[in-house]
Amino acid sequence: MATPYTPAVQILIDELGKLPGIGPRSAQRLALHIIKTEQQDVDRLANAITDAKRKVRFCERCFNLADSNMCNVCTDAKRDSSIVCVVEDSRDIAALERTGEFRGRYHVLLGLIDPLQGVNPDQLKVRELLTRIKPEGIEEVVVCTSNNTEGDVTAMYLARMLDPLGITVSRLASGLPVGGDIEYADEITLGRSFSNRRKLEL
Repeated sequence: MATPYTPAVQILIDELGKLPGIGPRSAQRLALHIIKTEQQDVDRLANAITDAKRKVRFCERCFNLADSNMCNVCTDAKRDSSIVCVVEDSRDIAALERTGEFRGRYHVLLGLIDPLQGVNPDQLKVRELLTRIKPEGIEEVVVCTSNNTEGDVTAMYLARMLDPLGITVSRLASGLPVGGDIEYADEITLGRSFSNRRKLEL
């Protein structure tokens, strides 16, 4: 079927459609909105995308997003370095920070164990977490993975790996919906789940 759009517009629609959560109709709406937007606003958007891609990197310590070698959390001397919260990605850090309940540091796995999708522990930042334990004097690891199969598998794997090191491994308490992602939880539910975290038993 022939497209009703010019090649330039169709290319824009196709590229926007590659973004997560953007279907064909959403891509069309966004593309047409961009076309109708003032040139200076489009330039600002394009510059923001290019600038972020060029400047943002992963923190050398925790793999959170950062503008320099270390992220804002890792360079904050007021944070409690004895407790580390393990999350799937940086979006979860943003959700947890909104609760105001956690004042420790983080470790981003950059994914979850998912054998069906071919994701195994070696592809995550598990080894990097283990190497942080002794040098940083970490006493507790709070596993804040989502309440789904992949999150459960990842949490139990981390508990088995960390148990020989003699530190406390805990997980968020119930309150999060089954199958729910951390990033979508409201601040009150997430805060209570964090305050009532439980020790993971092998």
